[in-house]
Amino acid sequence: MLECPMPRTNSSIASNIERIRERMARAAARSDRRPEEVVLVAASKTQPAEAIREAYEGGVRAFGENRVQEWEGKQPALVDLKPSWHLIGHLQSNKARRASRLFDWIDSVSDAALALKLDDAAGETNEWLAVLIEVQLDPAETKSGVSQTGLPALAEAIVQMPHLQLRGLMTIPPFCEDPRDVRPYFRRLRRLRDDLEKHLGRSFPELSMGMSHDFEIAIEEGATQVRIGTAIFGERKAE
Repeated sequence: MLECPMPRTNSSIASNIERIRERMARAAARSDRRPEEVVLVAASKTQPAEAIREAYEGGVRAFGENRVQEWEGKQPALVDLKPSWHLIGHLQSNKARRASRLFDWIDSVSDAALALKLDDAAGETNEWLAVLIEVQLDPAETKSGVSQTGLPALAEAIVQMPHLQLRGLMTIPPFCEDPRDVRPYFRRLRRLRDDLEKHLGRSFPELSMGMSHDFEIAIEEGATQVRIGTAIFGERKAE
């Protein structure tokens, strides 16, 4: 049975993380998976450097930021930490070069032009960059992402780029009061990934899906990365 969201008061970041990991483990068990198959990505948008450090000390080893400029401001205070840094928000193409130097993963690639700019930027330092394709599964939503029909062509283009490593897919489904209502979206992303693997004859192991209110459902449907912010840090600070 799914649990209600944990209280966000009188609770430290470390204890929040502990409870999240317990819930992740139970969700993994329900789908006959091992807990270590799922990476907890702490969505640290608007959070100060000290909160990120506290989460790191609580065992988190992957963090997701939404904006290049915001992360540039926080990064100098965290250079001693060694997690993987993910850009999980929409990336404007004119910031691709900066993003390629600041992040280990770009989780929101949605078109070939942006992918090419990232590839060129990574090539300047002869490095490679892990990327996920963001897929838009609900045409009624205004979120970014490639369409389901456009996904194969975009994946075909990215796998030809020498400095990008396409690791899988990401999606942000519509918000539903009952998290069980988003299950079809997570299931669809998994099937799209499976079809893509057959089409291109290679593995794309990562499925980044699920946030604070629905990560257990996402894990049951095959998520390998869950992006959790509020349930770790509490309600977001005003921007």
